[in-house]
Amino acid sequence: MGDIKTVGVLGAGTMGNGIAHVFARGGFDVRLCEVEQRFLDRGLEAIKKNLEREAAKGKLTTDEAVASLGRIQGTLNRASLAACDFVIEAATEKFEIKSKLFAELDSILPKHVILASNTSSISITRLAAQTKRPEQVIGMHFFNPVPVMKLVEVIRGMQTSQATYDAVKELSEKLDKTPVEVNDAPGFVSNRVLMPLLNEAMFAVMEGVATPESIDEVFQLGMAHPMGPLTLADFIGLDVCLDIMRVLHDGLGDPKYRPCPLLVRMVDAGWLGRKSGRGFYQYA
Repeated sequence: MGDIKTVGVLGAGTMGNGIAHVFARGGFDVRLCEVEQRFLDRGLEAIKKNLEREAAKGKLTTDEAVASLGRIQGTLNRASLAACDFVIEAATEKFEIKSKLFAELDSILPKHVILASNTSSISITRLAAQTKRPEQVIGMHFFNPVPVMKLVEVIRGMQTSQATYDAVKELSEKLDKTPVEVNDAPGFVSNRVLMPLLNEAMFAVMEGVATPESIDEVFQLGMAHPMGPLTLADFIGLDVCLDIMRVLHDGLGDPKYRPCPLLVRMVDAGWLGRKSGRGFYQYA
């Protein structure tokens, strides 16, 4: 842990830029890697705005915000991650994509470097099998919005070493996060429990039990949820919800994890929630 000074983050989307943000804010030098300049620019702009927002709220000084942003170096060259002491992948939630990235990163990174994934549902053991360092592969699942949410699910693969787990636990704490240990299983704890709830709310809409507004109001007023399940699904991204439900259905083989047909149709239509402007609700 003491020798981790430079952190590589692969992916500058919502989760990746949030992860880069908290590492830079925690004093680490960060290399934020993307496949296209426009995605990298968008991620860096989001970090800048979020740091400015934190400074405006008094959560850190303006100088600290500027210094944090200055610790982030954007790159389109994955080979440059070889200079990092720790790398976390935050790419699209699809095994085919992540597995190729893990194999490539394994060939790039020095042998001692821990390789983590921010996956929210995919098997760490399967990802580790794409590398020659399975004992140094681990899940480090942050929650959105990353700068705000305290939880990090730390997922042990079948071959994850105790030293790797200890390093990531300590790293999480240095970021002022609360690490919770979880063993490798489809969806881990968070999404194995959460996603069927969201999926069942979608079935209730499809079957005409109630409107999205009514379902969300029941959960907000009756269960004290900060946002209802359909608002939350739109916030997460309906495509992400569908990917996770498919991982659960394939991995556990239980029909109770079957994705709601309405969810499938909405994703096919491009109604992905807040990020596309339309999901169960419409957004300006």
